[in-house]
Amino acid sequence: MKSNSSIEHTDKNERKNSCSDKTKIKKEIYSEMYELPPYIINWIENNSNELISIWDKSGKVKFISKSVIRILGYTIEELDEISWYDLLSPEDVSQIMSYYADTEKDHNNHKFNINIRNKHGKYIWTECAISMVGDEEDDGYFYVSMLKDISDKKETEEMMIRSEKMSVAGQLAAGIAHEIRNPLTSLKGFMQLLQAGVNRKEEYYKIMIDEIEKMETITSELLFISKPLTNNKKEEIVEVMVHEIVALLLPQARLKNVDIKWKRQDNHCVYCDRSQIKQVLINIVKNAIEAMDEKGTIQILISATDVKLEIAIIDDGPGIPEEIIHKLGEPFFTTKKSGTGLGLMITNQILEKHDGKLEIEQNTNRGSTFKIILPLPNE
Repeated sequence: MKSNSSIEHTDKNERKNSCSDKTKIKKEIYSEMYELPPYIINWIENNSNELISIWDKSGKVKFISKSVIRILGYTIEELDEISWYDLLSPEDVSQIMSYYADTEKDHNNHKFNINIRNKHGKYIWTECAISMVGDEEDDGYFYVSMLKDISDKKETEEMMIRSEKMSVAGQLAAGIAHEIRNPLTSLKGFMQLLQAGVNRKEEYYKIMIDEIEKMETITSELLFISKPLTNNKKEEIVEVMVHEIVALLLPQARLKNVDIKWKRQDNHCVYCDRSQIKQVLINIVKNAIEAMDEKGTIQILISATDVKLEIAIIDDGPGIPEEIIHKLGEPFFTTKKSGTGLGLMITNQILEKHDGKLEIEQNTNRGSTFKIILPLPNE
């Protein structure tokens, strides 16, 4: 007769063998389920909207899916002797290499919007997710990328941006016309005095030149916002950009008895596309002006730490209810009667491309604060 301990030991072994058998059966079932015939795999590769590729440390291709033929026009054989950086624009090569050179950044599944040259020499917009995969111990890692063509999406975004920019230009026209009419009246009066033969010609000439320069500044900024956004990043002085957009928006602010206050105390540089960041500033300051239902002030404060710069646009309007702050930036959501809801959506898209963000806060007493946060360039 077996002892209790031997019976328990036997039961444990039987349960262990039973579990082992179940695991083995499951593995066999899963193997049968996921072992697809070659023609299915070929269909997936040929019809997938994404291009999957694997590159080694030297930049040479180790694997590329057959969808490359449809997306880029190359055959797999044609890419054997090509490095990944041969297909990209120089700006995108620099962006990717600098990102992966920074050891503090997460190198797993980071997304880039990049231009890739197809077989016909045309650059197409793509969204590319790249991960570093491999064994750190033997230094045998590879770069795995999943890429998809976003040309149509990019064209739609650019069309929306152009539409919004033209809408902004039209809305500012009334204030600008009023602002230009005053200098023209002054110029007309001084011309009449000069025709009459007054003796203070030099003094009048100086005033006339100042008035012409005011009109030139305003019209130049109006033309600037009507142009398409560029994609040319370099170091720009934030205070200069703020000064220029204030000159453009001040006429509209004056029509609503709104004063824009800001003081240039320093020169802070950010790595950005000038036209895009100015568009962000215009969208937010213009929104602040339109939010003011009575006489008031908008303050623009610029501050910086070692790693980031903050531009705070503070208004003393009625403020934004807490329950809808999180909705701002959604397409076609707006609190204005004639608004489109695209201004803040475009603002968020631009800031995301610059590794920045927009924060919206309710002020303690009255009004709202919109904070544009941008990274400072490395030394």
